[in-house]
Amino acid sequence: MAKYEKKPEPGDLIEIFRGTYQHWAIYVGEGYVIHLAPPSEHAQAGAYSMMSVLCDKATVKKEELYEVVGNDEYCINNLLDEKYKPRPVREILRAAHRFLGKELPYSVFTRNCEHFVTELRYGEPQSRQVQLFGMTWHIEIIHPSTVTESRLINVSNLQITGLVCFMVKYFKLIYYRLMSQKQQLFTVN
Repeated sequence: MAKYEKKPEPGDLIEIFRGTYQHWAIYVGEGYVIHLAPPSEHAQAGAYSMMSVLCDKATVKKEELYEVVGNDEYCINNLLDEKYKPRPVREILRAAHRFLGKELPYSVFTRNCEHFVTELRYGEPQSRQVQLFGMTWHIEIIHPSTVTESRLINVSNLQITGLVCFMVKYFKLIYYRLMSQKQQLFTVN
């Protein structure tokens, strides 16, 4: 775990750099964080952590910061303080502790760990990762009758989350079928 001069304060957002993505937690004091963790989320999960795309449930856990971070880098990142006023620390901590041990709906695209902690701190679920990595797309639609006139109908900020969710469900189905076939292979003597 990297050492940092500035210690987090209760209510601070902790961004953990996992390589291909960032995991998020909220610091609750005395060296502990609370975070939303799908089954594949843990330090040194490596490529296995990408399996969180297949998860539709995650558990809210309280763990020591150094255990959650492992050998990865992290920083304090209260990313939306300029956009939203942070809730009072006491409210943030009370809300975070109310979720402890609960299994919540999870989606990499709409209800991930970053959404969870930003909602605790600001009252607004936000995920820059989802926005930055193209889960919200700008689309131009060409209607066949207007092609000859070279006109484009521009639909800005059209979210195709439905398509992405369909793809995730499709890949889940394939994954479960493969796992079922794998189990059958190992149970046949």
